[in-house]
Amino acid sequence: MSEEKLFETLDPEDWDSMRSLAHKMVDDSIDYLKTVSNRPVWQQVPESVRETFQSSVPVEPQQPDEIYADFMTNIFPYPMGNTHPRFWSWYMGNGTVMGALAELLSATMNSNMGGGNHAAILIEEQVLNWIKQVVEFPSEASGLLVGGGSMANLVGLTIARNNQAGIDVRKKGVQSIDEKLTIYASREVHSSNQKAVELLGLGSDSLRKIKVNPDYTINLDELESTIKQDIDSGYKPICIIATSGTVNTGAIDDLNAIADLCSKYQLWFHVDGVIGAIAMLSDTVKPLLSGIERSDSIALDLHKWMHVPFEAGCVLVRDEKIHRDSFSLIPEYLTKATRGLAAGSNWFSEYGVELSRSFRALKIWMTMKEHGTKKLGRMISRNVDQARYLGTLIETCEQLELIAPIGLDIVCYRFNPGKLSLQALNQLNQEILFELQEQGIAAPSYSTLNEQYCIRVAIANHRSRYEDFDLLIRETLRIGKALYQARVINS
Repeated sequence: MSEEKLFETLDPEDWDSMRSLAHKMVDDSIDYLKTVSNRPVWQQVPESVRETFQSSVPVEPQQPDEIYADFMTNIFPYPMGNTHPRFWSWYMGNGTVMGALAELLSATMNSNMGGGNHAAILIEEQVLNWIKQVVEFPSEASGLLVGGGSMANLVGLTIARNNQAGIDVRKKGVQSIDEKLTIYASREVHSSNQKAVELLGLGSDSLRKIKVNPDYTINLDELESTIKQDIDSGYKPICIIATSGTVNTGAIDDLNAIADLCSKYQLWFHVDGVIGAIAMLSDTVKPLLSGIERSDSIALDLHKWMHVPFEAGCVLVRDEKIHRDSFSLIPEYLTKATRGLAAGSNWFSEYGVELSRSFRALKIWMTMKEHGTKKLGRMISRNVDQARYLGTLIETCEQLELIAPIGLDIVCYRFNPGKLSLQALNQLNQEILFELQEQGIAAPSYSTLNEQYCIRVAIANHRSRYEDFDLLIRETLRIGKALYQARVINS
């Protein structure tokens, strides 16, 4: 038997057939995005489809066209729905066509972003330089692209702990810290920050959650008094986490005031800007983010309001040396060279947890080049205007009410026909939300503010039109009245 027949590879046996299938995949993907508004926002995966995912591990090869047919039948019709113009759940962007195609190119190159001398490293460097320009960070600052805001916050807070602890934490560990370290944030801070504090060995008790004002921004008086009390009690404050866009309401903490406090008490200033930091692109929002440029570290999510396909998080750090000192570890097999593949001064493995990382920079690079920052900023500004528009629709409707001030692009409201207890009203609005989702009409999410369950509309969506919010209000009223009437009849 010849060597050619003995040789096995994972490349296609028939390149022409694979090319044809690839063209079909691209055509189907473009059609899918072009017609997304014609489909339900979300639909439940049927039990019959769920059962197809219970089969045993495939031992023998399957034909590529059969695998793709399985995808088209059992996976593609049942997405989360965040590409749809009426998806407003949690806080997610829509993605872009160019971004999706960039994922194909990135996977084709299959570059590892830990380090080395290749073009992908240069692209990540350029993207980070662009983001630094957007948030007005110094050019000599450092950064890293990560999976999302949770990892970005972990990186930022790791640097804060290591820099502020007063000992070499990497060598001696947190158990060698004599003083109890404390970190401060509002009660509205995202849970990823608490997870980070726990992972850093500080314990959730060390995260002081400060009360908020009526607009859900951090109360500065309580913040400073808590810092003073901790100092008097023998604790060591090390960091304040400011939020530029809280997850519940989109509130933006007073960044300049927090920067002043950090300067006064020599604390690390970290901004959880996962929701709002990229809104520095918007002429409407940028003034509200004044002070973000004074921070020591910023966490951003470019897969949210900049619509890069998942995953695309980012952390920026003002002091490059402090950043590198928190993560750099260079064993012999990662030693940099002056020539060849291992050349290059910037190895991103020195700035974060991961050595192996995907080439996520390409989809960011292509998205920013295709649209430009001015257009991306206009999309953000339009969402802010749409949130105000929705708020006006709610305020002019007798049976609807706003539950919180509108921060950035997040609207919290409820249907209230009157004469219901708080518990009954909460249950009614929860059922309205379920019906909106299950009927495929729209996909807002929910929150509970001051014990009031509300429908939460996070408008980070470049496909949303003003008429989509007219429809949301009509359907909320239709569903709410029907549920309320059924309740009255059955009571």
